[in-house]
Amino acid sequence: MGLVVHVIQHTALARSIRLTPDDRDDLCAEVFLAIIKDDFAILRHFRGQSSLATYLTVITRRIVVRSLMRRRSVAPLSEGVAQRVHRDSGGFEQRISDREEVERLLEGLADGESQVVRMYHLEGMSYHEISEAVGVSENSIGPILSRARSKMRRAGVNQPSS
Repeated sequence: MGLVVHVIQHTALARSIRLTPDDRDDLCAEVFLAIIKDDFAILRHFRGQSSLATYLTVITRRIVVRSLMRRRSVAPLSEGVAQRVHRDSGGFEQRISDREEVERLLEGLADGESQVVRMYHLEGMSYHEISEAVGVSENSIGPILSRARSKMRRAGVNQPSS
């Protein structure tokens, strides 16, 4: 159980997805349901070429990634925006303010970075779709997003909010 929970949390963190305790419990249940499905078929496929813990880690990660992609969860662009959105009930003025802050943060990025961030976070495109659209290898999209998020976090911390 501890291994599965750790893999779920690590996978979500690596993809910049925040999980509520309920989300974590749902993913954990999904993993265990997959393990017991078809009379423990997943465990019968274990051939001993690695430790059982490694095998279960890989299985858990695959199930979690598939589930998270199905949900199309996206990470908040900045801590401040996410906190204000949760405090506010989503009023029009707040959304305009948040949109302005997001645009200000995106302006601080290079053109390629801001385009990738827009496609991933605002348009919900996959890494594969983004790589085809911008002509960059799919393996480069994650690092581009990580660098852009770091820059946006620093810009969000350094700028006072109104």
